[in-house]
Amino acid sequence: MDLEQPALPGMPRTRRRRAAGVQVADELPVARVLVDRPQPHLDRPFDYLVPAELADRVRAGVRVKVRFAGQDVDGWVVDRVAESEHAGRLTPLRRLVSAEVVLPTETLDLVTAVARRWAGTVADVLRLAVPPRHAAVEREEWPDGSVPPRPDVQDSAWQRTPGGPAFLRRVAAGEAPWAVWQALPWTVEPWADQVAQAVGAARAGGRGALVVVPSGAEVDLAVDALERHGVAPWRPGSAGGWVRLVADEGPAARYRAFLAAVRGAADVVVGTRAAAFAPVARLGLAVCWDDADPLHEEPRAPYPHAREVLAMRAGEGTALLVGGYSRSVAAQRWVELDRARPLVADRTELRRSTPRPVHLDRAELAREGPAAAARLPSAAWRTIRDGLEHGPVLVQVPRAGYLPAVACARCRTVARCATCGGPLRLAGSHALPACGWCGGLASAWRCGECGHTGLRSIAVGAARTAEELGRAFPGVALRRSSAEHGVLRSVPAGRSLVVATTGAEPIAESGYAAAVLLDAQVTASRPGLDADQAALRHWLAAAALVRPSSEGGVAVLIGDVPAPLAGAFVRWDPAGLAERVLAERAAVQLPPAAHLVVLEGERAAVQAVADGLHVRTTVRGPIPTGPAPDGVLDPERSRPVRALLQTPWPQAAALVADLGAVLATRSAAREGIVRVRVEPTDVG
Repeated sequence: MDLEQPALPGMPRTRRRRAAGVQVADELPVARVLVDRPQPHLDRPFDYLVPAELADRVRAGVRVKVRFAGQDVDGWVVDRVAESEHAGRLTPLRRLVSAEVVLPTETLDLVTAVARRWAGTVADVLRLAVPPRHAAVEREEWPDGSVPPRPDVQDSAWQRTPGGPAFLRRVAAGEAPWAVWQALPWTVEPWADQVAQAVGAARAGGRGALVVVPSGAEVDLAVDALERHGVAPWRPGSAGGWVRLVADEGPAARYRAFLAAVRGAADVVVGTRAAAFAPVARLGLAVCWDDADPLHEEPRAPYPHAREVLAMRAGEGTALLVGGYSRSVAAQRWVELDRARPLVADRTELRRSTPRPVHLDRAELAREGPAAAARLPSAAWRTIRDGLEHGPVLVQVPRAGYLPAVACARCRTVARCATCGGPLRLAGSHALPACGWCGGLASAWRCGECGHTGLRSIAVGAARTAEELGRAFPGVALRRSSAEHGVLRSVPAGRSLVVATTGAEPIAESGYAAAVLLDAQVTASRPGLDADQAALRHWLAAAALVRPSSEGGVAVLIGDVPAPLAGAFVRWDPAGLAERVLAERAAVQLPPAAHLVVLEGERAAVQAVADGLHVRTTVRGPIPTGPAPDGVLDPERSRPVRALLQTPWPQAAALVADLGAVLATRSAAREGIVRVRVEPTDVG
């Protein structure tokens, strides 16, 4: 039979005929489908007919193939309805890809909210939230599992933190508190054990948990701690347990973990940033460890941050725990707004649990005379020598490589590649200088200023540091940990020197006897809005692996850095620095004190987007970010620029909605592309 198609208001009603050769479902014959297209003007459901042979299997949340703009494209069914509001003829679904419901209503609501908040499209966010299908995994037979016993609430690892046991009791009781947690050093109370006990509290209340960490290394630590605290890994046929949701696991393992969560078989998910969307049944606790780590920010559009996605999921029935050795400015804003309670050990406990922090700046080293100018002053040598008498010693280096930057030995002009202008570097003591950009060798390099052919170092990397320490301490085991040489997970308790780049510090079995943090001025002077916060996070993460001061542990920071930053390290007070930085940003309306949107693209396109907004906002710029292109009639209109839109938080949602409408209009007209970043952690 023909199905009557309701027309748009004010238009005559039309008849929608049955598609040629296709029998349409008798009940709810229309499927609303989100097509996998990133264009903003296509960011809405489209109506398709449901063939009768698929009527029993097509339901909200399944994947389908549809005909769109002359091509077969992927799509997700979001609803089945009796009638369509479209006035024309509808096309039937091409085929059902899978009857597996991979997009539950809760996930669709979250994905839609994330797309709206970050001015993106639902299709872009779905690529982050739903892993690619693996048909063989869907065909696996999983026997029914028994319900696991509920564990008792354990809070022994939280006894040193005021408010910690109360937080766990509230989670176990089904409440939804928010907490910003400053973890004690690993040598005293491993953060993974505390996270495992928080997860146990959620499971004791009959709810699931979601733990998001920056990288696979932290995933390993978290799941090991879960097993130590009685949370078993999920296996096909078991009911409950943890799964890893990490892209590096491979497509089959990742999809199996996702299905275990979406089917309600696994009640704990541990993973990296994309796991923030994991469909955990009866979610009772969301944890974000080290939320200031840049790995938590998605590098693909629309660039959501895992911490904020978890905060959107928290609320009625879901508690939120954001923790780290440091404190992000965004978390500090939650504390000041009374949205979250701080969980921090008192000063007495901090002094007892942390190593003795020492900052050696130019003034401290002045008494050493000419030796004060050395990269490794005599005080650092003594710290390493004394520490090796009691166990392993960690040396943190902010730069990788051997000599990552060199200059003319006579006039000190930075050596650059004659082909592309990139900086030259040395990969070893006998290596030829090579360009850091194009990789070309510069065997016949000659200084353009004075004609000299000799080179000297102006930056020392981890490889050169390890070479120097190996000569200075012969007979001592030397270990390297970096992306270049491989990141070590742990080192034995014996006497050894460990040279690691920032973020690659391995855990010592019994804690490091000492840590020397080199080139502090390099870490603190890197460009970016969060430079101070990032530097303190790196230093505290390394110092947290050192034994407490009561056991002789010491952490030495070498280099001139701003006094507030040095004071935060010496006092072990990341909350104080976060409070100071937030106040400074509030004075100039920078995030997170104010809402910020970054527009990047050609000058004409960026200006058109800014001019098309109706919501009142403060526009900073646009400022050039690169040279004007050659060979165009008006190079200034095509010059790449950046503009900032500053808005008070109460008007943020209205601005982003207005921005989304402007982008959709430009997309439909195929006008110039503008890259949009909403709530960026950095504007550099």
